[in-house]
Amino acid sequence: MGAGKQDKKSLCPKSYSARSKKTLVLKLGTGVLTRGAAKLDRAHMVEIVARCAAAVASGHRIILVSSGAIAAGREHLNFPDLPPSISSKQLLAAVGQSRLIRIWEQLFSIYGLNIGQMLLTRADIEDRERFLNARDLLNALLDHGIIPVVNENDAVAVAEIKVGDNDNLSALVAVLAEADLLFLLTDTDGLYTADPHVHPDAELVRHIDNIDDSVRSLAGESVSGLGTGGMATKIQAAEIAVRAGIGVVIASGARSSVIGDLLEGRKSGTCFAPHSNPLERRKLWIFGAPAAGGISIDAGAASAMLKGKSSLLPAGITAVSGSFARGAVVRILGPDGGELARGVPRYNSDALSLMMGRRSDDIAGILGYEYGPVAVHRNDLIMLQDSED
Repeated sequence: MGAGKQDKKSLCPKSYSARSKKTLVLKLGTGVLTRGAAKLDRAHMVEIVARCAAAVASGHRIILVSSGAIAAGREHLNFPDLPPSISSKQLLAAVGQSRLIRIWEQLFSIYGLNIGQMLLTRADIEDRERFLNARDLLNALLDHGIIPVVNENDAVAVAEIKVGDNDNLSALVAVLAEADLLFLLTDTDGLYTADPHVHPDAELVRHIDNIDDSVRSLAGESVSGLGTGGMATKIQAAEIAVRAGIGVVIASGARSSVIGDLLEGRKSGTCFAPHSNPLERRKLWIFGAPAAGGISIDAGAASAMLKGKSSLLPAGITAVSGSFARGAVVRILGPDGGELARGVPRYNSDALSLMMGRRSDDIAGILGYEYGPVAVHRNDLIMLQDSED
């Protein structure tokens, strides 16, 4: 079981305490910014800004991933009656994003702090060069004492307007920034053993060492009706971050003081322990990128990758799913169908379909060219399962 027992050992480990200088990504859900109302709560937002300013004054580096653009647009247009379509969301986001960033700019200026807007889509993460460019911009802002305010580019990103977008985006931003901590502030106190709205006896899970199926099964749907994320997407985001060695806390944003509490190591919400052996930094973009397809492999190849830390050879491939280009990120599925790894293949899906089950020596004869003897090199692999040996 991934969830810890409800005792003193379940509290966040001391390593979560940010008494030393830390880089913190703070994700603010729509429900936090509106406090359950139909429009942004400026008074609560300025309280959040005050806590962020105090953290900056203590030497911490703060990044905001702010939801609320659609809510801000709806408020500015006096709550229009629009059809529930993608174009309506884009319209509201286009109007609201500038409003939202202006509010943050005004509030942070009270404390003499400047902000810089970053609008991202997953396309900025899935491409290696764009990943590095986004990382460099983020670090440049932080190095100059500027607070990055990040949001999904909803006005143009059709596929990305979906449940939990900013939860996962915040984890990817944490990876970009090589952050120490990710705080997912929401309209609930954390992860419960059951839906507390339905089961009054549900208990708050204080600490999770490992995100497994037992933890994922605890997630439910968002009930606020204001945001696009539920607890399931927050767990997905936590899984991305902890694999990168980033500590994660899901907590209620109803009290602005929660930011200071968490930075001082005082218990609040649900803490997710970072992996002790995080992914290599140069591989982090692979984990954050959306998978373009899948490669199924046999037991021998799975064992070689797990135990022998080998590259994936074409002889071990049993099936190829999806249509993807050379250099895309793909899922690598074991013989049981479970996701064993993610990687960047050296050949496209058509070529891999022709090569599968064949020896590496046969590649040139089959294709008329070759990019080397492996389908996916070990340096371009991220293992999602560990060897039991």
